[in-house]
Amino acid sequence: MPQAAVITVSDSSYAGRRADGSGPAVAKLLADNGFPVIEQITVPDEQAVIEKALRRCARRAELVVTTGGTGIAPRDVTPEATRNVCERLIDGVPELMRAAGREETIYASLSRALCGTLGQSLVLNLPGSPRGAVTSLAAVLPLVSHALTLLKGEETPHPEAGPQPEESARNN
Repeated sequence: MPQAAVITVSDSSYAGRRADGSGPAVAKLLADNGFPVIEQITVPDEQAVIEKALRRCARRAELVVTTGGTGIAPRDVTPEATRNVCERLIDGVPELMRAAGREETIYASLSRALCGTLGQSLVLNLPGSPRGAVTSLAAVLPLVSHALTLLKGEETPHPEAGPQPEESARNN
C-alpha cells in the first residue's frame, strides 16, 4: 500500500499551547485503511514553511495529507501553499469533502481545502477540527488508491460504478 505523511498546520500546536487532535485522528484513519503513516509533523501557519514541508513529505510518501489552515482566518494559508507546490489541482475531491462536511455542519462550506498532484504524490488538505478532518478524509478515501495508481501511469479499470462515500464510511 502507498505510504502517507500527515502535516498538522497549527500555530498553537506548533508552539505547544494546544494538543494536536487532528493529526493523530487522521493518521489512525489512514493506518486503519492500509496506508502506513511514515511521518507525522506539525508546522506553523507560515506559507513558506508549509510549502517546504509539502515538498519534503512528497519525496517520501505517495499521499501527503494536511490538516488545518484551510479556513478564512488571516493566517489560514494552507491552500495557498498547496497551490504553489502542486502541478495540477483536482477540484472534485475537495468538492466531495465539503459536501460530506455539510452533512454535519454548514461551516464546512467555508473550507478552502485543495487537492493536487506533486510528482507522483497526491496532496490533500483537510480541515483543522478532528471531526471535520476525519469526515473529509473518510469521504474521499475510496478515490485515493485509484488516484495514486493513475499518478504512477499504471493501467486501472474504470468500472461502471465505483464505491460510494457512504459505503466507505459505514465500513470504517
